[in-house]
Amino acid sequence: MAVNLDYPPGATPLDADELASLIPGHITTQGELNEWEQLNILQGDAWAHKQQRKELLDEAFLRQLHRRMFGETWRWAGEFRRSDKNIGVDWLKIGVELHKLLDDVRYQIEHTSFPPDEIAVRFHHRLVSIHPFPNGNGRHARLMADLLAERLGLPRFTWGSQSLTDPNDTRRRYIAALQAADARDYAPLLAFARS
Repeated sequence: MAVNLDYPPGATPLDADELASLIPGHITTQGELNEWEQLNILQGDAWAHKQQRKELLDEAFLRQLHRRMFGETWRWAGEFRRSDKNIGVDWLKIGVELHKLLDDVRYQIEHTSFPPDEIAVRFHHRLVSIHPFPNGNGRHARLMADLLAERLGLPRFTWGSQSLTDPNDTRRRYIAALQAADARDYAPLLAFARS
């Protein structure tokens, strides 16, 4: 059965091999995929909240969370991508860049380099920029930032309080805030995260 995906602006298209790894056979549209993934993401979120003592800033945790968020949808869930995409570092550098990110965030926390909100938002931005997985990177990075914020004693972010998978004004503002952060202006992303 063919799957007809309609990617919103800024989304990472899947290649044929990645798309062939879709687990549920009944999905044929982007809307059906979004609904199925959202149910899987809720399970991943529930799992993450039971991991109170686990180290968040760890590659194994990052991968396991992605697997929990997308493991009933994609066979490659939790595995780093093996090709270059329209965004992200060279796929061969994912492990190195992720290791640097995790070390940097641990340092920022230990030395209070930034306020807690900013540490979590910067973490989100860099994780999205690395783009370690074939798909689901934004949703994964937002949940990781939420978990980090909670560990730092803050409430979760609201991320515009609307779906970011649909092509709407909220998604456009989110993409614009990420692009501003690419230019080292984190103010729009900080504001969006709490909007």
